[in-house]
Amino acid sequence: MIKRIRVLMAKPGLDGHDRGIKVVARALRDAGMEVIYTGLHQTPQQIVAAAIQEDVDVVGLSILSGAHMTLFPKIRKLLDDNDGSNIILIGGGTIDKEDAKELLQNKFADALFASGTPTDLIIAWINEKVV
Repeated sequence: MIKRIRVLMAKPGLDGHDRGIKVVARALRDAGMEVIYTGLHQTPQQIVAAAIQEDVDVVGLSILSGAHMTLFPKIRKLLDDNDGSNIILIGGGTIDKEDAKELLQNKFADALFASGTPTDLIIAWINEKVV
């Protein structure tokens, strides 16, 4: 039996714009992945608790609020501290290139996809990384 990739999609913080995450979630589901969408205004603790409980392979964050430099490190630490160090952490939204470079270099995120990235690229990246 082939294992389905499980992805938790989350909107941390106060950002209420959720169109993009819903587009990505639907594309991942249409590609055969199991997608859990936690909804708006999630805390890092809620996101990590759901990821551990749902035994996901990937956590995808959508951040448009500008809080990415705080949220990614916090969520990565919480994942690592709660037996989730094997969970891939990706994100998208409005993250400038310098911040993205820092988040990736410090391993707070495994991949970041700018707004407007074709969903086929996100799907291909996840399929390649989750084995």
